[in-house]
Amino acid sequence: MPLLGELRPSDVFDIAIAAMLIWFGIAWLRTSRARLALIGLASIAGLFGLAHALDLELTTRLLQGFFAAVAVMLVVVFQDDLRRMFEVIAVRALRREAPRPPPEVERALVRTVFRLAGGRVGALMVLPGREPLERHLDGGVYLDGRLSEPLLVSLFDPATPGHDGAVVLKANQVSRFGVHLPLSTDWDQLTGVGTRHAAALGLSERSDALCLVVSEERGTVALAHGGILKQIDGPEKLAAALDDFGSRSQAGTGPRGLQEWWGRLRGRWREALMAGAVAFGLWALTVPGAALETFDWSVPVVVENLPEPYALVSVEPHEVTVRFQGRRRDRFLARSGDLVIRVDALLVKLGRRTFSLSLDDIEAPEGLRAVSVGPAKVRLSVRGP
Repeated sequence: MPLLGELRPSDVFDIAIAAMLIWFGIAWLRTSRARLALIGLASIAGLFGLAHALDLELTTRLLQGFFAAVAVMLVVVFQDDLRRMFEVIAVRALRREAPRPPPEVERALVRTVFRLAGGRVGALMVLPGREPLERHLDGGVYLDGRLSEPLLVSLFDPATPGHDGAVVLKANQVSRFGVHLPLSTDWDQLTGVGTRHAAALGLSERSDALCLVVSEERGTVALAHGGILKQIDGPEKLAAALDDFGSRSQAGTGPRGLQEWWGRLRGRWREALMAGAVAFGLWALTVPGAALETFDWSVPVVVENLPEPYALVSVEPHEVTVRFQGRRRDRFLARSGDLVIRVDALLVKLGRRTFSLSLDDIEAPEGLRAVSVGPAKVRLSVRGP
């Protein structure tokens, strides 16, 4: 491919950064609660591009007005999603780490969860990730007490006022209890479960926190993370899930950071491939596509204003070579039917048969400029009095 020969090391780096940003956007789109609306908006944007390419002036003008209004609406409709996106960027840029509990605290947490499940005592616990949670939490009582099995059991005792709320854990401390969480509306995952599960799933949809749920009706344990709710069958699986969450929530540095990114890349290679292709296409349009080129095109000669009763027999030559200057992408997007050179044959009635061609007679798409034409004259053969 000719474009590959124009790639410089800086272009490769440029494409890689753009691909990462696009990949991040695709990942955000997948987890966004308003992804269907975004897909619909992208479809309308595609229609706008098609209307512009086909010169559908009315449709183009209508959609231009629509997008002017949508630009304001987007900030309102997607404010939560946009805010989280910027928070994630800030968290990763600052390499913020989650407050991971020590191993002995994790073991105590596992024992407590299954002790509560065995006694059919409902519970909801939140382990924060790297993203801030405050804007998602409502109410509750600040405790900042040392995490222990007796403390957790007492907080979820049905006789206590805050047992229906969530407990927020930070490292080896109980930060807050009796907290209300946002509820999920993902009814496919919430079939047959209660409000605690809806709250756990709701917070996991809006943040990278991990939520543990104990069902008082069935005595089962569930885990919500990344917008996915799943059952935990035993203490070993819960311990493994907590260890995996703790490892992922730490800011990766050195080999660990590379391993983390490589794991994500392998897990979402289709998205990464799509992002790379889109980034390369945008680079081809904006960088090499913006380069000025000079090129020759054969342009047909069109005769106009031939007076009656004359009839045109032939034009010699019927095509001329026009040298254009323009950006590469404008040349690529131009259609041969858009190029024409017009000859005003009104003076045929005075005996003229040879006409000079000027650059002003050439019609070409916007962005292409004619710089020369050859041959500079054409001869008309006509039949008439």
